[in-house]
Amino acid sequence: MALNVINSKIETAEKSSGRAVGSTQLIAVSKVQPNERVLNVLEQGHTIFGENKVQEAHGKWPAFRENFSNVQVHLIGPLQSNKVKQAVELFDAIHTVDRLKLAQKLSNEVQAQGKAPEMFIQINTGEEEQKSGIFPSQADQFISDCFSLDLPIKGLMVIPPINEEPTLHFGLLRKIAHRNGLRGLSMGMSSDFESAIAMGATHVRVGSAIFGKRDYS
Repeated sequence: MALNVINSKIETAEKSSGRAVGSTQLIAVSKVQPNERVLNVLEQGHTIFGENKVQEAHGKWPAFRENFSNVQVHLIGPLQSNKVKQAVELFDAIHTVDRLKLAQKLSNEVQAQGKAPEMFIQINTGEEEQKSGIFPSQADQFISDCFSLDLPIKGLMVIPPINEEPTLHFGLLRKIAHRNGLRGLSMGMSSDFESAIAMGATHVRVGSAIFGKRDYS
């Protein structure tokens, strides 16, 4: 029962860092996972899932939602501008707002549809050229721009560099969020979610530790 193990670890991390039990949302990252594995986790009562691609989520979740109406699906992968309409229709949260053009398109689509997913701005704390996200030096201005577009920005998201101590990046994300009045912190994955919780994560993204190893073949 991998899900139970992860939930137990989350509760222990919350208690040990003096946080309220239940203050961290577990996003079960179901990208590239077979439907039978996803169904198994749904049947255990879990309700929040993460997907990397709009098309994959569109092929999976409408059918699941017919039987599991309270499920939430979060987009945690890059969002292409031409997929904005479908993303706003499908997702309950988007964690990867990372450029002004995308923010403007999201704002227009939210107005057109009259519904808005919760949104997180992706911060590239390691300033890695190959990775999406706003550099920390540009974060305050971009957050302000998103608010001026009336986007429902709930918080910030980070994927730390692979070979660096993640808590340094979690701490930087928390600092940027706090000075901009944002409470949501989407940070921490299978290998480091417990330290992310200690640093204040409100959402952790755990995949293979729940579902098993992904098969990309």
